[in-house]
Amino acid sequence: MFSIIIPVFNRPDEIDELLESLTQLDYKQKFEVVIVEDGSTMPALSVLEKYKGKLQMTYLNKSNTGPGDSRNYGMKHANGDYFILIDSDCIVPSHYLNEVEKAFQMNYVDCFGGPDKALKSFSNIQKAINFSMTSFLTTGGIRGGSETINKFQPRSFNMGISKKAFEASGGFGSIHPGEDPDLSIRLWQLGFETRLFPEAYVYHKRRIDWEKFYTQVNKFGKARPILDSWHPQYRKWSYFFPTVFILGFYFAFFLLIFAQDNLLKLYFIYFFLLFQVSSFQNRNVLIGLLSVKAAWKQFQGYGLGFLQSFIKIRLLNQNPQEAFPELFFKK
Repeated sequence: MFSIIIPVFNRPDEIDELLESLTQLDYKQKFEVVIVEDGSTMPALSVLEKYKGKLQMTYLNKSNTGPGDSRNYGMKHANGDYFILIDSDCIVPSHYLNEVEKAFQMNYVDCFGGPDKALKSFSNIQKAINFSMTSFLTTGGIRGGSETINKFQPRSFNMGISKKAFEASGGFGSIHPGEDPDLSIRLWQLGFETRLFPEAYVYHKRRIDWEKFYTQVNKFGKARPILDSWHPQYRKWSYFFPTVFILGFYFAFFLLIFAQDNLLKLYFIYFFLLFQVSSFQNRNVLIGLLSVKAAWKQFQGYGLGFLQSFIKIRLLNQNPQEAFPELFFKK
């Protein structure tokens, strides 16, 4: 049986949308939904009353220890033998569990991940951020496109893991973000396989403004050198690309002092291409423009965060918890 684990922190409106989508699933077999309230000051319990009799639910309330530990808590209390982790800002399409079941019949794995898409009802900023986070033209391409389907690092907003793999690995660690690639690598080391299920996608709303988006991707950048120090055999040169991109952009402006503008022209061509692709995919010029802004914030946030962390962790050998306490939850 599938157990759908949903950590939630001060987002009762989002859990409402997610639970409503789960009532619309085409899946005919029994499944349970486990909601883990991670120390919220705005609890979602009143929202759950709407779904009594519609969903088999378990509600767990705990102190705030972060999303990774909340997922672990939910899996420990779940009744299923396969756990599916969905973030509260996601909406699940009706075919989701059927696609997971179909993929298992073709090639069972103890851990899988699915992609994310944007709904037509999403705001223009949400669509622009979604484009930047998933496109092959940005670090979204580095995040997913450079990984093969059979060696995919699932992301915890849309991820499945068997009870066997969870118990063997101990689940997520205390770092956030970065807990999902860390878990994937530890699963590989234990002999488990991971896989991308391309059709098991969710609609990821990402209800964040520009400042929160920058903070999020900056933390992604800070987490990567820490993960590389823990798992050096999985380092990739491509992880340096956002930092090189940002430093190259600043250097392009420096070259203008010497009347050299060729490098800056290359950046202009890149951003114009990104604008065209996003405008075409979204059929909206405004989203194309916003996608340029989103990509810039993504490169800048990730690239500068990576550089700062690389210096502290890799060059100065600082302790990750002391260098970046904001990336670690205390259990």
